[in-house]
Amino acid sequence: MRRTVLIALATVLTGFTLGAAPATAASLGKYEVFGVEDGDMLKMRGGPGTGFIVIVGLPNATVLRVRSCQQTGGTRWCKVSLDRAPGLKGYVSWAYLRKL
Repeated sequence: MRRTVLIALATVLTGFTLGAAPATAASLGKYEVFGVEDGDMLKMRGGPGTGFIVIVGLPNATVLRVRSCQQTGGTRWCKVSLDRAPGLKGYVSWAYLRKL
């Protein structure tokens, strides 16, 4: 059930264009989610680590704006926002991002 909700939310968020909004924070650029296994999604979290809540699951090809990155333990975490819904922000693992 939870997985179904995440899939539905990710589909809705990546399918809508919420009007153009100016970038208010510095950006490292546009990246896409890539390398996530079939049937799975990259988890956008509330903070830089696996101990933070999952905000939404992001399928491959979701376009994100990377704001900043930091090393936490053995993982590089990046603060991101969805390109099509800039108000939705969180952290994802750098390992699943590819520069556009």
